[in-house]
Amino acid sequence: MSTNRWSEDNCVKRESIDKWMTGSAIDSQLKANIRMFAVFDMNSVTEAVVVTKEDEVFSVKVSAGSVTKLQALSHKGVIEVSVGYEHVCALTTDGHVYAWGGNQYNQLGNGSTTSSTEPMKVSLNEKVVDISCGYRYTLALTDTGHVYGWGYNGHGQVGNGTGSNQSVPIRVNGLLESCRIVSISCGHFHSMAVSDTGAVYSWGYNAHGQLGLGHKTQPTSPVLITHLNHTFICRVCNVGQLGTGNTTNQSTPIQLDKSLGPFRDIAANMKTDISVAITVDGVGYVWGRCQPPNGTVLQPMKTTYDSLHDIFAVFSKPTVTYKSVVLSDVSESKPTILNTNPVMAHLNEAFDDPNTSNFKFIVEGKPIHVHKDILRIRCQHFRSLFANWIEGEKQELELPQYSYDMYKSFLRYLYTGEVCVAPDVGIELLDLAESYSETDLKDKSVRLIRNGITVDNVLRVYTAALKYEVPDLEDLCFSYALAHMTQVTQTKAYMEMDAIICRDFMLKASAKDAFKH
Repeated sequence: MSTNRWSEDNCVKRESIDKWMTGSAIDSQLKANIRMFAVFDMNSVTEAVVVTKEDEVFSVKVSAGSVTKLQALSHKGVIEVSVGYEHVCALTTDGHVYAWGGNQYNQLGNGSTTSSTEPMKVSLNEKVVDISCGYRYTLALTDTGHVYGWGYNGHGQVGNGTGSNQSVPIRVNGLLESCRIVSISCGHFHSMAVSDTGAVYSWGYNAHGQLGLGHKTQPTSPVLITHLNHTFICRVCNVGQLGTGNTTNQSTPIQLDKSLGPFRDIAANMKTDISVAITVDGVGYVWGRCQPPNGTVLQPMKTTYDSLHDIFAVFSKPTVTYKSVVLSDVSESKPTILNTNPVMAHLNEAFDDPNTSNFKFIVEGKPIHVHKDILRIRCQHFRSLFANWIEGEKQELELPQYSYDMYKSFLRYLYTGEVCVAPDVGIELLDLAESYSETDLKDKSVRLIRNGITVDNVLRVYTAALKYEVPDLEDLCFSYALAHMTQVTQTKAYMEMDAIICRDFMLKASAKDAFKH
């Protein structure tokens, strides 16, 4: 699962930066201007990469406070930073990857073994949407669902079918050729990937059973994990401890105490020995080797935090981030949409601003302030609406079809291009997108929905996928429901399912041997 990087789950309040930067000599003016950062341990020295609101990028020695501008990355739209043992990779909004640091094992992916203190663009012919660094290697996920790897490959973790280092990106093939990958993760020397049907693949170092295959053989190409008992996986992370109440290694997946979940997200980091999870109700848990005074925690321990980032800041040793952190400056009523373009940033600020707007919509008795010219430019529906002389003379209009929150999210999208709603309301947003003929919003709604499929809502999503003709989403929902058939057929959504759709669904499931037992 690749969640929206600017979503509420990935944003923290600006004051939270001090949890990672305590005692830092970094200039206060620079700190106040940071919009995104990643903190990591590099050879026992705490370092950070920070991106400012003006899209300038800096490398920071946190304790010393020394700051170096990374000119090659500035104004490139950096959206993610991942760190290996002695190399760093950055991902930009246009899908390019840059790498710098140690290169003895080809970890920079430039065909040489020459190290570089300056970020260097990695040559890839596809748009990259996610990156993950292992010990001295890197995986990249593209928008087509392909996985590429490069760097140190002594245990087959790059996935090229050999144990030889890989000096330039190579596509990970084998079993991954026939599926679309949606999530990747690197451990020290092993790799994992999740497909859009929830299948999990692993390869590389396996001396401790970390591949979950039930043995300790070391594959150099992806192998399907078959011990998950039809569990549907959306995202995978590596390296954390198991939380099973003991210190025994496990060579097959083992489920945590069911009474704790269900969980909505998980996190781990190659440089730490903790695992973190957040339930759907916002309860945070941690286990593993924590900062004193907690020490080693063998079972999931409930925390007072509802953010993966906050838990990592408090409990990880060393104090690092598990992924890039986005800072929020505004109240919860108007979330930050982080754009590298200053024009887009100003548009975000202008949304729902009564001081500059020239029109307002009334939804459920509440106003949403807008600018007619922006809506004309962005949406054919409003172009037609405001061209009508009667409507054009009005200063406000009531919108009754959808909820206030949904209309506000839609109108904000027209200003920013970003979608900021929870996955479980994505179906309503999809309906709105279809109603307003917004193809891009429809695509983004589908991606949002994919990340929020549950036993309770999968049949509603399946029905919506049929209605709005989204075959990929339909197939994903069917695969998920098939893996959870007993639970799914006991839900309210199943009882309320359209009779014809339900009949066709059950016939399709029967053809897949869903009822063979």
